[in-house]
Amino acid sequence: MSASEGSSGHSADAPAKRKDKAKVSRTSLILWHTHQNDAAAVKKLLEEDQSLVHARDYDNRTPLHVASLHGWIDVAKCLIEYGADVNAQDRWKNTPLADAEGAKKHSMVELLKMYDGVSFGQDGSHSEPKPVLPPLSNKCDWEIDPVELDFTNSHIVGKGSFGEIIRASWRGTPVAVKRILPSLSDDRFVIQDFRHEVNLLVKLRHPNIVQFLGAVTEKKPLMLITEFLRGGDLHQCLKEKGALNPTTAINFALDIARGMAYMHTEPNVIIHRDLKPRNVLLVNSNADHLKVGDFGLSKLIRVQNSHDVYKMTGETGSYRYMAPEVFKHRKYDKKVDVYSFAMILYQMLEGDPPLSNYEPYEAAKCAAEGLRPIFKSKYYTPELRELTEHCWDADMNKRPSFLEILKRLEKIKEKMGTDHHWNIFTS
Repeated sequence: MSASEGSSGHSADAPAKRKDKAKVSRTSLILWHTHQNDAAAVKKLLEEDQSLVHARDYDNRTPLHVASLHGWIDVAKCLIEYGADVNAQDRWKNTPLADAEGAKKHSMVELLKMYDGVSFGQDGSHSEPKPVLPPLSNKCDWEIDPVELDFTNSHIVGKGSFGEIIRASWRGTPVAVKRILPSLSDDRFVIQDFRHEVNLLVKLRHPNIVQFLGAVTEKKPLMLITEFLRGGDLHQCLKEKGALNPTTAINFALDIARGMAYMHTEPNVIIHRDLKPRNVLLVNSNADHLKVGDFGLSKLIRVQNSHDVYKMTGETGSYRYMAPEVFKHRKYDKKVDVYSFAMILYQMLEGDPPLSNYEPYEAAKCAAEGLRPIFKSKYYTPELRELTEHCWDADMNKRPSFLEILKRLEKIKEKMGTDHHWNIFTS
C-alpha cells in the first residue's frame, strides 16, 4: 500500500473514531442524568438520539437498571416511553425488576410489572461487582475465639474510620488485630467490606505478603488477625531516615515487586488499589525484609484474558500515590499498582514524598494532568530512572508488569555489585 493510500485510510477513520468517542460521552451522560433523577435532561438526550435508551455501562447496565435501583419513577416512565427494554439483563443477568425488588422500591416494582417486567438474577446487583468468591468453607480452620486474644499489654498502632489496629497476643504470639468499631459492627456495608478482606487474605501465602492468621466473624466486635511485624511501616522508616542508600532501596523494591507479582498472577488477580508506604511493613527493626499489607481496598478479579479492564470505584486509595486513571474515574486494571510502586521507589531514593510541594489531593490532580516528580537524587542511574518513568507512564498499557519489573531490578542490582559508581554509596 502506498503512503498516500495509508494517509487517506487514516483520515477516513478519524470521523468514525470521533463519532465513537461522542457516542461514549453521550452514553455516560444519559447514565449520569438518570442517576441524578433528572428526567428533563434524560428526555432531552432521548429527543436528540433515541438509541441512547439502550446505552450500556461497563457492567452492561442500562439507564432503566439505574432508575429502577434508585426508584426514580419519572425517569423510568420516560425511558419506557422511548422504548427501553424492560427485561434487559446486566452482567449478573439482573433485569431492572430484579434491581427494584432487591432495593425494595415497591412503586418501581409495580410500574415494571405493568410493562411485563420479569425478575432474573440476584434480585439487585448494584453498581459494583459482588465479591467473586462465595462464603469460605472450613471456617473452623481460621475462626478465632476472641477469648484467645490477650489485650493485657496491648497498644494501638493505627486508627481508621472503621476501626483500629491493635498489637495484642494470640496463643502467646504477638499479633496485629484489626478491630471494627462496635458501633459499626451491624453496618451492612462495613460487614461486607470486612468479609471481603477476609476472603482475600485467607488465600494469600507469600513471604512478601503479611500473613493472615484468622478472624472473629461470629461474635462482636469483628476482628481480623495477622502476624505482627516489629519494624513498623515504610512511611515511618522514610520519615525517620530520609533517602535510603541504593542497595536498601533496590532490595526493598524487589520485596514489594515480589509480593505484587504474586498478587497479580492470573487467573485470580488481586489489585491492591492502595499501595503506599504506610501499607508496606518492615519485618523487624533491622529493616532487611518487607511485606505488603492492608488489603481493605483490594479487589479480587477473576480474569478472562490478560487485557481485561474494569470500571471500579473512582478515587480509591490515597491521593499522593494514586494512578491518574483512578483519579479521573476512568476504567483501569492492575497497572494502577505499578504506578503506585513507581511513586514509592521514587520516595525511597529521594527521601521526600512524590510531588511533596503539593497537598495530596493537588498532587493527584497535577499527576492526572501529566505532572511527574523531578529526579534530584544522585542515586538514580539511567536504568533506574527509565524503569521509574515506565512505571508511572500516563498510559497504563505502557507500564511494565511486576514480573518484568523484577527482571529489570535484578539486573540493576547485579550492576550495583560490579559498578564502582555505586560503591561510594553502599560502603
